[in-house]
Amino acid sequence: MGNPEVVRLGDRPVRWQDIAAVARHGARLELTAQAWARIDNAQAIVRRIVDSGERAYGVNTGLGALCNVSLAGEQLAALSRNTLLSHACGVGPVLPDEQTRAIICAAVVNYSHGKSGLQRAVVHALLALLEHGITPQVPSQGSVGYLTHMAHVGVCLLGLGKVSHRGRIVEAAEALAYAGLAPIRLGAKDGLCLVNGTPCMTGLASLALDDAQRLLDWADVIGAMSFEAQRGQIAAFDAEIIALKPHPGMQVVGERLRALLAGSEVIARGEGLRTQDALSIRSMPQVHGAARDQMAHAVRQVEAELNGANDNPLLLGTPQAFRVVSQANPHGQSVALAADLLAIAMAEIGSIAERRLDRLVNPLVSGLPAFLVSEPGVNSGMMIAQYVAASLCAQNRHLAQPAVLDNFVTSGLQEDHLSLGTNAALKLHQVLENCTQILAIEYLLAAQAFEFLKDLRFGAGTDAAWRLLRQTVPAYHQDRWLAPDIAAAAELLKDPRLAQPVLAATP
Repeated sequence: MGNPEVVRLGDRPVRWQDIAAVARHGARLELTAQAWARIDNAQAIVRRIVDSGERAYGVNTGLGALCNVSLAGEQLAALSRNTLLSHACGVGPVLPDEQTRAIICAAVVNYSHGKSGLQRAVVHALLALLEHGITPQVPSQGSVGYLTHMAHVGVCLLGLGKVSHRGRIVEAAEALAYAGLAPIRLGAKDGLCLVNGTPCMTGLASLALDDAQRLLDWADVIGAMSFEAQRGQIAAFDAEIIALKPHPGMQVVGERLRALLAGSEVIARGEGLRTQDALSIRSMPQVHGAARDQMAHAVRQVEAELNGANDNPLLLGTPQAFRVVSQANPHGQSVALAADLLAIAMAEIGSIAERRLDRLVNPLVSGLPAFLVSEPGVNSGMMIAQYVAASLCAQNRHLAQPAVLDNFVTSGLQEDHLSLGTNAALKLHQVLENCTQILAIEYLLAAQAFEFLKDLRFGAGTDAAWRLLRQTVPAYHQDRWLAPDIAAAAELLKDPRLAQPVLAATP
């Protein structure tokens, strides 16, 4: 969307990468003149409703089960303020700044469609939070899909609550004053617009897609290293064979594994060593590829949500000829299902990695020294690192249980089917973090296995990956504190700059 340092909303489809660029990489978020015109048009419809007294949910009525209570005059501004105060009741640990920024960004994207009706001053205030690095402290728990997280953002616009600013946690009023900003005065529907819709789950899911894409790349690289270290039978990745099962992700992974392993003397010398490898070794195109296909599905669902209007009610037409429609677009079932499915897929990426790394440390199947250390016995080597990976896989199995199947009744029977999409997105983030650590452990173990095979030439991509790790983590000759090595490997996997150069080293 133009200059990579600026994301502009309003004249082209929004991508999940745009959310990640603003939330994680410091890109500036701007709206086009067309987007501002749409926002102003919807606000003019709200003013027309207020002036006429025509009844419209959330504009001049109470919320939820109180939708039949009519309001007027100063009550409308009071309703917006009270909505934020009463809905800002989340609990639990505070979200990381980048996650809160992603939520704010997704909210602005929703408003840019011009179907919400809030004042442009509110959108300016949200953009100012992003621009000045003022990040509300938002409790992570308490959302059934929407409401609480954005309410905690909203109260900060009033000068209430705490924010992260310039490396400190301070009062919102102090940070706003430092940036030369004033608390906003809300009008009719502003409060409802701020808490409604799906920006929480969609913003969080956009960041999860950023992580998942990077981890899927690394899974191919690290899996190829494990395959090579165990002298895998390359016929399993034969292009003609892979093409006989035309799943798109499988084709990508098969081609990538062949490229990563190109030129490997280790693979050439190991040809015929066994009739076939264990499934965790030979099924990487099928398993990694299936995860890539779920990633592609999640991208379609998240981007459809980003490019759709998800308020209730929605305002259509012009102030002269308008409709106010109460409906269920804030229901985030599509994103919730996508996040749940991607969590299952990424848990499987961690699961197959754990099986591969277990074989690396087991001398009965690896053909390598026990636990990948030269003097096993006096040294335990990589033994317990596999325990850690197994523990993380066990936790991922719990986290991969679908959140969307949970259901509760809220708001006095008015909201009696809920997506739980925010919970789905949050547990997806935990699955991804666990998967990062599992792959980091496999990376360490596969690189250590290479130390016993380095008299032979490795594949073009696997050699590049091994040398990259060795810039940070030395070979493991005798027992040492292993936790820092795992942490260092995980940091490499989290660096967005590193996977592509490794992949680019292939022919």
